[in-house]
Amino acid sequence: MEQPHIDPPADAVAAVTHPDPYAWYARLREGPPLARDERLGLWVATRAEVLQEAFANPALRVRPAAEPVPRAIAGAPAGELFGRLVRMNDGAAHAAHKPVLQRALGSLDLGSVRAAMPRIAAQVPAATAAQACFDWPVAAVAHLFGFAFEELPVLAERTRDFVACLSPLSSEAQLEAASDAAAALMARFEAVAARPAREGSLLVAVRAQAPGDTSRPLLANLAGLLSQTCEATAGLMGNSLLALAREPGVHHAIAARPELLPALVEETARHDPSVQNTRRFVAQPTTLAGTRLEAGEAVLLVMGAANRDPHLNAHPDRFMLERDGRRMLGFGSGPHACPGQALACALAVAGVETLLARGLDGAALRERGWYYRPSVNARIPVFR
Repeated sequence: MEQPHIDPPADAVAAVTHPDPYAWYARLREGPPLARDERLGLWVATRAEVLQEAFANPALRVRPAAEPVPRAIAGAPAGELFGRLVRMNDGAAHAAHKPVLQRALGSLDLGSVRAAMPRIAAQVPAATAAQACFDWPVAAVAHLFGFAFEELPVLAERTRDFVACLSPLSSEAQLEAASDAAAALMARFEAVAARPAREGSLLVAVRAQAPGDTSRPLLANLAGLLSQTCEATAGLMGNSLLALAREPGVHHAIAARPELLPALVEETARHDPSVQNTRRFVAQPTTLAGTRLEAGEAVLLVMGAANRDPHLNAHPDRFMLERDGRRMLGFGSGPHACPGQALACALAVAGVETLLARGLDGAALRERGWYYRPSVNARIPVFR
């Protein structure tokens, strides 16, 4: 049967929600190592080696120097929370709490995440697979912090509301709801921090790394872990479901060998990552891939393209459950590498496993089809 013609993406931002941007990404990789897109007003990098160079370049920052907090939320509770997040800061603000979070997350028993997910899913009803992808991972992280099961539904809802402020596509109503959600999340984290911590919880791990620190910046970064989980893990879980539905032989392989579920999620994170791109802003003149960049310019780093760079992975366009030396850049690299990569994968594994145990049918997902949520960087499927 002849496949319908699909126009290529208009640009690297439109590619995020394109049905299949990867052949177009491959053509970009064959072009200049750093290409100027005047339509976007950005430099665009798609090769793995250029992204690795950019991630390590101290002149490239995660926020513009003139706008550390987006103007739309500056001065509001959402802006206060945003401005304290280590992933939105460089320098001293980044160094203060990143190591605490990194070591605390590294000490977690990820097996407990998988074991708890069926009960979490029962506590946080999801009418659709897409809703499960958003709510269950966030609720699982809240449970790890020590929140009671009955608190999980509202925490998932408030986190979804807050995350809306991170997108330039959000409406005024969404921005207002995001500030209400930010204030509510901070209040709940202040309350849970004042209670005795449950043994084995993430809160215990954080306290071990930062004894006596109950400051608002630290609490904001704990709340920030919920927001970081929300869209990125929703996309990872959703795209793993798509791999089950459309990649030849994968559903049968997982049914025969459930121990391959982690490999399914990890290969999805490489092959069809939830976070397709990230931006870096030039704080001072520098050189990237042999190109002179001036202060105030911006670079779009396209991880969705770099993950399929043949210099990073052999046979990059093939979906391989058992792949030697799998490498990916979707979780970043260098100072801003995501400390929650292992947790994100464990959450997605637990969510997919729970949906499969409830009878999720990959063939039915494929037949109904899907589209992608509007976004400038996150590739999140919505099943019809």
